[in-house]
Amino acid sequence: MTSTDTRTPRRTTPEPQPPDLGVLGMLRWAWRQLTSMRTALFLLLLISVAAVPGSIFPQRNIDPGRVADYLTRHQSSGPWLDRLGFFDVFSSPWFSAIYLLLFISLIGCIVPRAKVHLKALRSRPPRAPARPERLEHHASLTTSAAPEQVLATAREVLASRRFRVHSHDAASVSAESGYLRETGNLVFHVALTGIIVGMAVGHLFGWRGDVIVPEGQKFASSISTYNTFSPGPWVNPARIPSFVLTVDKMQADFIQTPGKTFGQPRDFIAHTTVQARPGAAAVPEQISVNHPLSIDGADVFLLGNGYTPVITVRDAQGEVLYHDATPFLPQDQTYRSVGVVKVSALPAPKQLGLTGFFLPTAEPTFANGPASVFPDALDPELALSVWEGTLFPGGMPQSVYTLNTEAMKQVTKPDGSPVLVRLKPGQTYELPGDRGSVTFDSVKRFAGLSVRHDPGELIALVSAILTTAGLILALTLKRRRVFVRVRQADDPDGRAATVVSIGGLSKDSDAGLTAVIQAVHDRLAERTTAT
Repeated sequence: MTSTDTRTPRRTTPEPQPPDLGVLGMLRWAWRQLTSMRTALFLLLLISVAAVPGSIFPQRNIDPGRVADYLTRHQSSGPWLDRLGFFDVFSSPWFSAIYLLLFISLIGCIVPRAKVHLKALRSRPPRAPARPERLEHHASLTTSAAPEQVLATAREVLASRRFRVHSHDAASVSAESGYLRETGNLVFHVALTGIIVGMAVGHLFGWRGDVIVPEGQKFASSISTYNTFSPGPWVNPARIPSFVLTVDKMQADFIQTPGKTFGQPRDFIAHTTVQARPGAAAVPEQISVNHPLSIDGADVFLLGNGYTPVITVRDAQGEVLYHDATPFLPQDQTYRSVGVVKVSALPAPKQLGLTGFFLPTAEPTFANGPASVFPDALDPELALSVWEGTLFPGGMPQSVYTLNTEAMKQVTKPDGSPVLVRLKPGQTYELPGDRGSVTFDSVKRFAGLSVRHDPGELIALVSAILTTAGLILALTLKRRRVFVRVRQADDPDGRAATVVSIGGLSKDSDAGLTAVIQAVHDRLAERTTAT
């Protein structure tokens, strides 16, 4: 005998499926994510991290020679870093993308919040609750004054404390303050956007040129005369000011008193003569640290100083192959400086290269290598090694302050030891093998000048001030609401009395709201007759 299962099969409820957003829904979701405050903060952090490679690796728009040297020394990793834009960080696509996304994110945060804030400024404080004493911050008192008098006094007291006051009914007063908190928040974000705009304007329309000018020499401003020149993408070369600047004297004072401050700089001043434009009169000017010179919309800063030994190289017949004031770059506080002399007048592979140190006050023994004991030129000396070969292998560009010895050999003495040229001012060293001679003629100082034009700096400065002011308002002000409600009651003697309930709310944690409530309570008690 068989039995038949007559039970109704159980229905399985399908799991709910999320709705299909579609293209428009996905775009809305992406926009909300991009314009959220969390994303804006993340992009701010990301752009700070993205700027780090710009201070680690040499940048092509500042010093292409150093970039070329780096690529030569790092033939495996260098090309990959170049493809990724690590030598052009601030103009790379990935840095520009972060910059643009941050700008869009801030705009997307500001516009809706500004609409909400404007609506809040036009709105009235909310209606008072029925039982203000149930709020976290509260106080109460009983007075013989009439309810109308109590409410009028409450309005006056709250208005004197810069609350915006409104009565929704005849038995209560609502007050609100702290609107400037959100105003400061919006000012902060708008000003932060202004900083980004100022940086963008400076990057697009600004330019910077650096040049080393020895004493007694002139510098005529043009794109080709700067040692390094980095223009913005939209800079018009015809707008570069064409001034002529002569460094008459580079004054550097150092402390000579023994002690902890021995050898520290006291002051740097470049005494110059400036002809602002062709045909104009030459005017004496001084440039010092933090006191730049303004010329036709450009600022000339004194960024550095050092020494330019005047060196002459002659061949075996006495013909001058090289004669110039050669800048040597300081490496430490004693101004031990490195430099290079490239004698390219000779045909390769017999070209000469001299590299080494200039020591303002030389330590005579060289016990620990070439060293200077004081930054001023009290006992100057040159210490150079000599190389022979091809100065520019493959025609590759290189920095004037480095010597590429890839296709060169160090010159040696007849006994096989390397040649070390040590010269005091006025001395001459005869190179072995009829290679000629090297003469240390004299010492001059140089001024390291940086000429800049940044049309976005005023925008960035004003925005930075507003950012600070907005942040102070947002952090110090509190959004507060205070409610006062009155009701009539009888005192123990059967006389009519008014019970006053005061309560307060704050948008955030506000330890000072209790003091505000107590102050309102005390003022009401003073100005009415408490029972």
